[in-house]
Amino acid sequence: MIVDLASQAYNALRHNRRRTVLTMLGMAWGIATVVLLLAYGTGFERGLWSAFRSFGTNLVFIFPGRTELQAGGTKAGTQVRLTVNDLDYIRAEVPLLKRVSPEAFKNCVVAYSTRSANYGVSGVYATYGRMRKMDVEEGSFFSDADDFTHTRVAVIGSDAKKKLFSGQNALGEKIRLDGISYQIVGILKHQVQNGDDNINEHVYVPFSAMSDLMNTYYLSSVVMEYEGDHAKVVKGVRDSMAFHHSFDPKDHRAIFVFDVFADLMDLQVISTGIKILLGFIGLLTLGIGGVGLMNIMLVSVTQRTREIGVEKALGAHRWHILFQFLAEALVITALGGMLGVVLAYLVSWSVGSLTLWSAFEDNASEGDIHLYIDAATLMWSTAILSFVGIVSGMLPAIKAARLNPIEALRYE
Repeated sequence: MIVDLASQAYNALRHNRRRTVLTMLGMAWGIATVVLLLAYGTGFERGLWSAFRSFGTNLVFIFPGRTELQAGGTKAGTQVRLTVNDLDYIRAEVPLLKRVSPEAFKNCVVAYSTRSANYGVSGVYATYGRMRKMDVEEGSFFSDADDFTHTRVAVIGSDAKKKLFSGQNALGEKIRLDGISYQIVGILKHQVQNGDDNINEHVYVPFSAMSDLMNTYYLSSVVMEYEGDHAKVVKGVRDSMAFHHSFDPKDHRAIFVFDVFADLMDLQVISTGIKILLGFIGLLTLGIGGVGLMNIMLVSVTQRTREIGVEKALGAHRWHILFQFLAEALVITALGGMLGVVLAYLVSWSVGSLTLWSAFEDNASEGDIHLYIDAATLMWSTAILSFVGIVSGMLPAIKAARLNPIEALRYE
């Protein structure tokens, strides 16, 4: 039966080639638009996620702040300063933690030979590089032994290396941080950045060696990597710091907590909303092609009224007539859909990528919008196409199936 319906649909469409081709092109344009809009949404999401990769994934950062609420004997407006003692409190009291690193930050004059620039310098533990998912392009990140022995070594960002060394070898060379010599043991791979924390223009040294540049008792931040529920970690951090620094745990200005996972979830909601909006716009565009298909099929029903009457007089059932015209609509939809997907791939290949992060910084093509046509995009596009094809073909098919055979035979 299916073969017969397909054969009848093919023969009917072949007799009206021009009309069939024009309708098919309309459907192809519509589905190509749907695929490209969904691909744009996926590329936009991937571009944003690539920027957040520079923070790591399951990380919580805490920064010192100033109280806003009065708690116990602590007045509102009291400065809260993180210290090295807080590291022990956090390790002992905050659940689900894997690694903890302090960060002591200072802007320094970084010099090599006759070249110099002002860069941020951070004293951190050796685990910091793994926590922040820092890829080292040359050499390696410094080790726990370097930190333990107070060794003056440094890992520098790619842009800092480019600025100071102008393409020359930097590994093993010594740079001066505020006049103090540190040997370069690693050069970081360029990363797309989000915000002011630009690791490409940063220098990292062992936390112990940072004490040669500043007093490291007071910390700029504390970074924690965890496993499990991020909300429990955030609550544990606030409760611990509130107890030891005598502020209200509900006072979110006493310490600032940056929960990377929570921000990623917010980003996921935003990107999903954008993809839904783009899919809806694509559906409207494809709907125009669907209206064209419906009109063409209604014209076909009108032109073939006597043919339908003859089929019914010879014993054809309503469902046979219905499926005959629905099959014609679905064949046009399927052929147009395949042509549209091919067109979308050609456009995606020819366009390549659209500027996003590379508009703000060099070597950031990873954060641009690539028209990425993945399996999910094709699946959703196929679902939308099938819906439009069935809806567009159903009304003419129902009209054909309901024709009275006697009136149909009398139709001129």
